[in-house]
Amino acid sequence: MNLFRRLRRLVSGLAGLLITSVEQQNPEALLDAAKQDFLAKVAQYNQALVQLASVAERIKTHLQSKTSRAMELERRIIANHKSGNIDLAGSLARELQEIQKDIQQSAQELKETEAAYENNIANAKLARKDFDGRVQRFERQISRVKMKEAEAEAAAALNGVTFRAGDTGDTLRNIQEILDRRYERAAGKARVTADLIDSGHIAEQESERKTLEQQALAGFLAEQGL
Repeated sequence: MNLFRRLRRLVSGLAGLLITSVEQQNPEALLDAAKQDFLAKVAQYNQALVQLASVAERIKTHLQSKTSRAMELERRIIANHKSGNIDLAGSLARELQEIQKDIQQSAQELKETEAAYENNIANAKLARKDFDGRVQRFERQISRVKMKEAEAEAAAALNGVTFRAGDTGDTLRNIQEILDRRYERAAGKARVTADLIDSGHIAEQESERKTLEQQALAGFLAEQGL
């Protein structure tokens, strides 16, 4: 038996450690559980408020009935007293006294019930506002924790790593060599093209152009009589 008890304690302890570990890794789940628990309690609280409101409505209905009965008795008492039915008028007056006491007690009960209902409604609203505020604070805190954990993970990943542009090594050197070769080929083509042009022919064309220009000028001057 002792062995079984020890095993149960061990299993219970391990389960507790496991649950604690899961909770620490997932506070969002804890917050969701708290929300569900709060909503369940709100539902129970609302049910109690419904019952309290029902009591108030029942008292109101009772008051309306007794008030109507009291007004009817007052009329009957007056009518019977005028008619000389003193005994009946007295009996009705006695009943009216009892009903008036009932009305007073019911009115006080209604006042207390309504006050209790309003107080509990106010408490429910305050509790909901307080809970919502706490949830929002926890959600913001969880968000900040996640960002800080991501920052820490990034810092840990970069720890001990020194990065420089030169570390890309062969890739950048290959790019430089490709660009150098293309530039050299283009420059070579330009030089060959320039060297293949007939410079003598160019000079002849230039001389011919100048001769034509001089002839045009002489013709113009002759026309002007100069």
